[in-house]
Amino acid sequence: MSLIAGSYEKYIWGFKLKPHETPHLILTPLFSYPSHQSSITTVASCGHYAASGGSDDIIHLYDLPSASYLGSLHDHSSSLTSLSFVSPPNLSFPRNLISSAADGSVSIFDADPFVLLKSFRPHRKAVNDLSVHPSGKLALTVGRDECLAMLNLVRGRRSFCCRLGREASMVKFDLGGDRFFMVVEDKIGVHEAEDAKLLCELENPKQKRVLCVTPGENGVLYTGGEDRNITAWDTKSGKVAYCIEDAHSSRLKGVVVLTRNDGTASVDDPYLVASASSDGVIRVWDVRMVIKEKPNPLAEANTKSRLTCLAGSSLKSFKQPGPGSKSIQKEELDAEMEGS
Repeated sequence: MSLIAGSYEKYIWGFKLKPHETPHLILTPLFSYPSHQSSITTVASCGHYAASGGSDDIIHLYDLPSASYLGSLHDHSSSLTSLSFVSPPNLSFPRNLISSAADGSVSIFDADPFVLLKSFRPHRKAVNDLSVHPSGKLALTVGRDECLAMLNLVRGRRSFCCRLGREASMVKFDLGGDRFFMVVEDKIGVHEAEDAKLLCELENPKQKRVLCVTPGENGVLYTGGEDRNITAWDTKSGKVAYCIEDAHSSRLKGVVVLTRNDGTASVDDPYLVASASSDGVIRVWDVRMVIKEKPNPLAEANTKSRLTCLAGSSLKSFKQPGPGSKSIQKEELDAEMEGS
């Protein structure tokens, strides 16, 4: 398993999660270097690929098993706000990369090779977040224009738009695609995917802003933010299932549920959740320990930078890197940025 994090200081961080002394794990560094010309705003990973987007309007691509740099995409003209890979069911390689930006645009890239297929503008202002349905055929976006939009990824166009009356910062489908979650300040709305009907609203007990969300198995939703906690919500009842209090010394900027290479979780495997904070620390937790006692992280790494985003992937059963991939070297990245 691997974790990818971005920071305000332009650095991309890659770690491999490996067994250590039972029951502990260790985060082994894969790479770290200044990949962007300004702060990194979003990261994504799927199979052996990872991608990062920054306020320099550039997307960088990486091969995780070989820690190789694959190149960059310069098709956006404003800061990247979200990245998401689209992967066929039960396969470890992505079919497409979907990106959104601060000018209200969404772009669809082929993943083999990485070339732009379509770019369009579903929002009049910045896209705050994007979530792809598990089918890979549609996506939801929320923007600064206070709108929720549904995108047809097959045709590359907006198929529906709804004015919310307030600005949502995040939107996420659940693992089955039957519902979606929309974040506004310290509240999370749980909606039916078919008609966007509001089922219930989850409210942070401390009334602190929610800055990151990720769905888990069995209707569980993990959130983190300014309260410094990792909160697990039972979205069926609308109540808090459990909480890791003071998971970090500063606000959380990323939460990831780690799975096996087939994309599923198993009751026989440790139920691992990773978190990243602006304090620079990445931690991995076994959330089953919360029921017994206040858990200690199974593994952690201190990047000593202000982290902004986090993504996770598996490093098992990957194909070998294709021809033309570059080793991650600072000199090569400097040359790439000078030529951009």
